[in-house]
Amino acid sequence: MSLAHRAVELAEALLREARAQQTPEEHAQAAKLARMMADPHGKQLTIALADQAFRSRRPERIADQLAYLLGRYGVPQYMDWWERVGLLVGGAMAHYLPSLVVPPIVSRLRHETQNVILPGEEEDLRRYLEERRRAGMRLNLNQLGEAILGETEAARRLEAYLALLARDDVEYISVKVSSVFSQIDLVAFRATVARVAERLRTLYRAAAKHRYRHPDGRVTPKFINLDMEEYRDLDLTVTAFSEVLDEPEFALLSAGIVLQAYLPDSHRVQRALTEWALARHARGGAPIKLRIVKGANLAMERIEAATHGWRQAPYETKAEVDANYKRMLEYGCRPEHAEAVHLGVASHNLFDIAYGLVLREAQHVEPWVEFEMLEGMANHQARAVQARAGGLLLYAPVVRAEDFHSAIAYLVRRLDENTAPENFLRHVFDLEPGSPPWIAERDRFLAAFHIKDGLSDAPRRTQDRRAEASAAQAPRPLDSKFENDPDTDWTLAANRAWIEEVVARWRERAPEEIQSAGSRVGEGRDPSRHGRVVYRYALAGAADVDRVLTVARAAQPAWGALPINERGARLEACAAELDRRRGDLIGAMIVDGAKTVTEADVEVSEAVDFARYYARTLWETADELGDCRMEPLGVVVVTPPWNFPLSIPAGGVLAALAAGNAVVLKPAPEAVLVGWLLATCLWGAGVPREILQFLPCPDDETGRGLVTDPRVGAVILTGSVETARLFLGWRPDLTLFAETSGKNAIVVTSLADRDQAIRDLVRSAFGHNGQKCSAASLAICEAEVYDDADFRRQLRDAAASLDVGSAWEPTSRITPLTQAPGAALRRALTVLDEGEEWLLEPRPASDNAQLWSPGIKLGVRAGS
Repeated sequence: MSLAHRAVELAEALLREARAQQTPEEHAQAAKLARMMADPHGKQLTIALADQAFRSRRPERIADQLAYLLGRYGVPQYMDWWERVGLLVGGAMAHYLPSLVVPPIVSRLRHETQNVILPGEEEDLRRYLEERRRAGMRLNLNQLGEAILGETEAARRLEAYLALLARDDVEYISVKVSSVFSQIDLVAFRATVARVAERLRTLYRAAAKHRYRHPDGRVTPKFINLDMEEYRDLDLTVTAFSEVLDEPEFALLSAGIVLQAYLPDSHRVQRALTEWALARHARGGAPIKLRIVKGANLAMERIEAATHGWRQAPYETKAEVDANYKRMLEYGCRPEHAEAVHLGVASHNLFDIAYGLVLREAQHVEPWVEFEMLEGMANHQARAVQARAGGLLLYAPVVRAEDFHSAIAYLVRRLDENTAPENFLRHVFDLEPGSPPWIAERDRFLAAFHIKDGLSDAPRRTQDRRAEASAAQAPRPLDSKFENDPDTDWTLAANRAWIEEVVARWRERAPEEIQSAGSRVGEGRDPSRHGRVVYRYALAGAADVDRVLTVARAAQPAWGALPINERGARLEACAAELDRRRGDLIGAMIVDGAKTVTEADVEVSEAVDFARYYARTLWETADELGDCRMEPLGVVVVTPPWNFPLSIPAGGVLAALAAGNAVVLKPAPEAVLVGWLLATCLWGAGVPREILQFLPCPDDETGRGLVTDPRVGAVILTGSVETARLFLGWRPDLTLFAETSGKNAIVVTSLADRDQAIRDLVRSAFGHNGQKCSAASLAICEAEVYDDADFRRQLRDAAASLDVGSAWEPTSRITPLTQAPGAALRRALTVLDEGEEWLLEPRPASDNAQLWSPGIKLGVRAGS
């Protein structure tokens, strides 16, 4: 702790030095930001203005939103009086004179952010770089721009990086792997690494080619640092980084990577990278650099985890993050590590900076440890740190005026992150030695040392599907809280290895003989491998239908008479069995329904959820019935569609079973194998075969006879409105539970995040082969969006970059959509370029006639 207490003394000295040299302009800006911290409505308005109003480029639309936001939040009290008056007058007059009032407001926003986001225009950027160079500051440039939704935009961003590297006045840039490759797919991990590695080689060759002359006369290659974004990118980024730098061509090139201390995994990765770098260095290779940050995407990580039912990847508490950060600094500052793995101490927390300074001095590793801060954040403190450290590297985003709307997300994230209650930057603007905020930050800093040595570095996400499949799951009590079944976490190497085994097993699987009633033989073929038969089954005739219904009707009373708790326990067992056989269910959906692994996986989760939900609903309802009783319908026929071959039939079957009915499952003719596996899972979990019967039958008189038989108490249908009407036309007294077809639209306003709108449009239109009840085939756009050439270009790029290839051979048969055969597709993409209504026409996704994607239609040009 002696170094920690020395760091506290040094931190106070740094703060005093910084305050002594703070300029009047910096003091005024800091005072305003401090007032904003105490003005929650003002902060909310500031974030809302950045996130909403300024996404539009039309003064009238901005004026309308400006007036709305001022009415909702009021004028921010933290602003200077003249700013409040200007905003009030602007809000009042903008509606009448938007073209005169709004442009100065937008220009003001751009001006206010220039100390945080550098202007990318040539003269402005060159002047700024020269100013920083004269001040002895080094810059790490981060090129901002449009979201990388397609390969054309990825190529543009790659060219922007190469242009920065070619400049004489640029030494150092940061790159995100997601900005150079748009189609990251963790299931196809090795294929994705290979594509990312291609782009990294291009960048590293440019870095080695272009040299930078430092003020002291040294000449070095340009430096590239790989930024870290989401937890999902950690393994991918580290793998591509180390594998490419291991190639002989790059042995003498030094490059860097970021690790986030809010991830427990990061310390393990740090140790592994250090061992690798030491071996590389021993072979004569150049050192690498680790930039250690605390992490800046906590809100996103929490949302991602909650959406899929996972634990959040970062630590739960700020104290744990602080402790891990110190542990990583200590490990990186060991002399035996630092020569091969240089360290970037990236923080605005003066206590952590001071600790890095005293640690660096104590370990005598000054040449290999440098300090990094954000451009434009507390510049007076940056100067004090620079003086003490003998240098400073500033992380500086860069954006051109025409792309400024793309920087909004960065601005909002920075503002929200830096004003969080436990963030040091929240207090930095009015921080004084000895003040209550100073004492609180000091105590938080020292407290981290008490938990550092006992802090776990084990990943918080430990899901292992292979282990789950081989272990018997204990049934959950029916009175336990319902929770959604977690989807498979593809960030984990164990799960990726598991699915590779599943795919390999199903790829070579011999044709299965499905045991079903009937004499006519049907065949199921793999849509991704032309002509390959993967299963055979019997189609029922009229006599088979009669026999099945007779058995079901006779067996149903005993099932309906079971105590509710016993039926619920059987459903809970069904949930466990479905989860245990997740791999086979995914494999069946691939060969039967042309599903991707990720699409099939969430269907399994949904099927498990149905079983657990109905089991608990049944149990909870029992106490609420009073003197009422449940009366089953008798025999229920479930007729699902082919597009969701597991989750939809599971929902119908499990609901009917929960209510005490006997069930006849008539699978879709295109998805018999998946229906068979569903039935075998439920039988294996204890549902009697006579209570759940599996009956493939043709959609002819035999199928009609099943629906119209008076022994059938109800039919559960998911399909078209026409089919539902047809059933009722055959049998008007039929109890029919019908989920029928519909079409969705996505409304895109001029205030929307257009990058997110495009991402959602493409995912909705083309996910699941476009065959989803909620698939969006229509984009209703405000005129500004509809007429935006950049919006159309991005939308086309995102759709054209989708990979179409064999489900079995993703590494060798992936073909960009623009190169896929079919005149209709090429014609549709051309049509979008010409500004007409249709984006993509329907296209066959395989030789199976039913697999069609409806595409997206920009069919409505909504008025402004």
